[in-house]
Parts: sequence; C-alpha cells; structure tokens
Amino acid sequence: MTTTRPTDALAEPVERVGGGWTSALALANAAIWVGWYGPLQILLASQAEDFAPGASMSKESVLAWVTGAGAVVSLLATPLFGALSDRTTSRRGRRTPWIVAGSAGGAVSLLLLAGAGGLWAMVAGWCLVQLTLNASWAAVTAAVPDQVPRLQRGAVGGWLGAAQILGVVGGTGLATLGGGIGAGYAACAVFTLVGVLPYVLAHRDPPLPVGARPEWSWRGFLAGFWLSPRRHPDFAWAWLTRFLINLSNAVGLLYLLFYLRDRVGYPDPQEGVLILTVVNAATLLATVVVSGVWSDRVGRRKPFVYWSGLLMAAATGLIALWPTWPGALVASALLGLGFGVFTSVDFALMTDVLPKALDRGKDLGVINVANSLPQVAAPVLAAPIVTHLGGYRTLYLVAAVIGLAGAVLVGRIRGVE
Repeated sequence: MTTTRPTDALAEPVERVGGGWTSALALANAAIWVGWYGPLQILLASQAEDFAPGASMSKESVLAWVTGAGAVVSLLATPLFGALSDRTTSRRGRRTPWIVAGSAGGAVSLLLLAGAGGLWAMVAGWCLVQLTLNASWAAVTAAVPDQVPRLQRGAVGGWLGAAQILGVVGGTGLATLGGGIGAGYAACAVFTLVGVLPYVLAHRDPPLPVGARPEWSWRGFLAGFWLSPRRHPDFAWAWLTRFLINLSNAVGLLYLLFYLRDRVGYPDPQEGVLILTVVNAATLLATVVVSGVWSDRVGRRKPFVYWSGLLMAAATGLIALWPTWPGALVASALLGLGFGVFTSVDFALMTDVLPKALDRGKDLGVINVANSLPQVAAPVLAAPIVTHLGGYRTLYLVAAVIGLAGAVLVGRIRGVE
C-alpha cells in the first residue's frame, strides 16, 4: 500500500507515480465510463424506442429528454462533488471515500434504471446514475493533479484516456451482448462497482489535515465556483475549447444508432454501433498514450490539441458528406486518431492551468462541466436540426464547424507552450 504524509495533500507533486498506481486509477476510470456508455450507446436508445408510443413522442425526442435531464444533473454534480472532496478530511484521503460511494451508488442506480416502466421513471433513473457516477469521476480526475508531477501528466492522461475508450467499448459490448435491457444494465452495474476496488483497496490518497480545511460558509462555497475569465484567462479559454470539441463529439454520437438505421440503412444498427465503437477505440488507443508521452517529452500541449481538433472536425464533416457504411468506418477511425491525442494532451493542459491546489477537485469539476454541458446542449441543438432543418447531413456539418472552432481557439491559451 502506498504511504503519504499529511502535508502532501496540498503540495505540488514531484515524485513520479508508478505503473501500479496508474493502472489501478485507469481501471477505476474505465469502470465509471462503462456505467455511462453502456446506457448511452445502446440501452437508453432501446428504452426510448419502447417508451415512445406511450409518451406520444418520437424516439429521438424521448432520448433527447432523458439524456438532456441527466446532463443537467451531471453539470451540477461534478463541480459540487469535486468541491466536497476538496474539503474531505478522511484518513483514507480526500478522494477515495467519494470514489467508493459514487461507484456503489452508480451500480444501484443502473439496476433501478433497468426496471424503469416509462418515460419519467427512465428520466429519474438516468439522473440518479449521473449524480452518483459524477461523484466518483470528480474524485478520480482530481487524484491526478494531487499526486502526479506536471511532466508526467501527459502520460498518465494518456492511460486514463485509453481506459476511457475501453470503458466505452466495454459498456457498449456488455449492453449489446447482455441478452436484453435488464441483463445489459446488470452487467454494467457489476463492472462499475468491481472496477474501482483495486485502486481504493491498494492505494491511499494524501489526507487533508483538519486545520488545512477552509472555514465553511454557503456564500464562500458557492462563490468559489465562479472563476473570473479576466483573472484566469487561460483557464477560461481552456474550458471553452474543451466545451466546443466535446459538443461536436456529443452531437455526433447522440443519434448514431438512428443515423445508421435511418440514413445509412445498416441492417443491424446495434451491431453497427458496436463495430464503429471498436474501430474508434482501436485507432484511439494507437495515439492516446503515445501522444501524452510525446507531449511530456517536448514540454508542449497546444499544437497537439490544435491538430487533433482539426482532424476530428474533418472526420465529422466526412460523415455528413459520405453517408455510407464505408464512410462511417473511415470517419470512426479518423475520429479515434484525433480524439486519442485530444483526450490525453488536453487533460494535461487542463491540469496545467488550475489556479489553486486547495481547490483542485472543484476546479477540475468546473472544467469537467465542459464535458457535461455538451450533453445538455447536444439534444437541444440536434433534435430540431434532424427533424426540421435538414436532417443528418446538416447535423454533422454543424458538428464539424463547432469542432473546428474549438481547435482554432486553443491558440488563445497563453500560459502554456
């Protein structure tokens, strides 16, 4: 078991973490993403199709309402639980208690969602999944700036990115191969809980001394969530670029199952989603760790993020202009290459612009809103485009333009190379 000194909690880390610590944290990250993406890729869409007639809505609208409501919860939960973990003085550290509680709650929530009998039960279940798993994820991501030195964060971010996409693939596979909606949710729930155990049992986070915890007040607590773009411009620009590229990605993924069925005409769209996810994962894994290590060695972040954003925008445009199964395969491969670079290097860039050690969890939670907010905005943007404003071609062209804007704006970050 790793040992730490109480003063380590707020210190800038200087000792490199080992492979055991990195692999255990990466597995915990993968477990959380299994809990998210088994539902998002397959199970929620299947339930939406079942509940649409009774709700007097299209399946696209049902899915938009459910994912949008869950994303609102995620939007609030990530910075909230990050801030609470910043103030936790457990002997097991600031982050571990929240990883345990969030993953256990997420597993129970997935089982409740499996039993949903209608639209509103489905909305409630997915919101509960988002609430609990975001508590765990906020703590997992905050462990990196807590314990990893700056010039190792690209590599560690790469492994976390690899774990993320393996979680997406694993969740999609468990949901597809589970044999039904209930079995798919149960399989995801078990993996979500079991996957965090190696980290929480074998590694302890640096504990925060009670005397180092800031005094509590609701006013001060709530005011801490606002980080002035004028005082912290690099933080603001980094947040905006992350938001735009994730919005582009969210718009593209939201209706993937329906795109394959209704636009491409693929005979088994669930199988098609799984194949595209595997292709995307394979190319992502080819770049995610290598690019993180390369970024650490050259000491630069922005060029990697810039070119990865351009590649992702080009791939999304390809989906719009070449709506065929081969086109989807090529675009999926290109998206994987670009997102692999973006996932690892942009995460390292985020940790480089954090304002204060005391608020790492909260600040990363604010940054992670740039992951959650697109899930709210994507249904609002995508549903009317698909229904009234040109269909899937227009949708993916809009997604490409959004991603391109995110890539270009990374040049506004001045404080890192």
